[in-house]
Amino acid sequence: MVGAMPTIAVVTGAARGLGRTIAAALAGRGHEVLVTDLDGEAAAATAAAIGKGAWAMTHDVRDPASHRAVAAAATGRGPLAVWVNNAGVLQVGPGWETSEVDVRRMVEVNVLGVMWGSQTAVAAMPRGGHLINIASLSALVPAPGFAVYAATKHAVLGFTTALAGDLRRARIPIHAAAICPDAVETDMVRQVADHSASDLLFSAGTLLTPDAVAAAVLAQLDRPRLVRVLPATRGVLAHALSPFPEVGLRLLERFAAVGARRKRQRAG
Repeated sequence: MVGAMPTIAVVTGAARGLGRTIAAALAGRGHEVLVTDLDGEAAAATAAAIGKGAWAMTHDVRDPASHRAVAAAATGRGPLAVWVNNAGVLQVGPGWETSEVDVRRMVEVNVLGVMWGSQTAVAAMPRGGHLINIASLSALVPAPGFAVYAATKHAVLGFTTALAGDLRRARIPIHAAAICPDAVETDMVRQVADHSASDLLFSAGTLLTPDAVAAAVLAQLDRPRLVRVLPATRGVLAHALSPFPEVGLRLLERFAAVGARRKRQRAG
């Protein structure tokens, strides 16, 4: 209808990489996208490149007040229909060697950021919508080399599924979902490629593209699912092994060895 108010989507951590691709995909679906990131200048550049009504805000996902400011800006533009908690950070290495600073940062960004964002999104979408939390395949399997990161993603998955139950019991028409991709070809993954602890990320040979994950986000709008695993074949294997963690650990050691070889091949 001519003159109808646009629907709004929020994507956190969207200045670059996966978040940027998700934001562009949502804009392509007709949403006006609020691109948020701790790097406000990069977020503004991304919004300008996307166009189609996209705009940007500086956003520290560790701060509940920052989420509320984003929600106020989004709902001031139009009805909020989609909120994607994408912001995340990754450090690899043995769990006992992860520094206090890195542990705190991953927990605050990856877990608290999703919790604060989810609470804010629910309050800002009284008429319903989609809340999409980006988790990881590491939320479903033992993940040597990623102990702290995997723990945060287990938390994201557990929180999201429980929240979906709360929404259903309260009859709030918001579809909450967790998307659990395998390793994605982004700077975040490339930056840890030189560390031997990241071998497991490269075991599949071909990394997922940001476009593939963005496509899963769009599919979620059309066919809501509580959990989406990418690729689906990895999800089947993860679920099959979940009752047998010791078997899973032994198998993942072999996958890591394959990943190490494939990293050497990538390096030429």
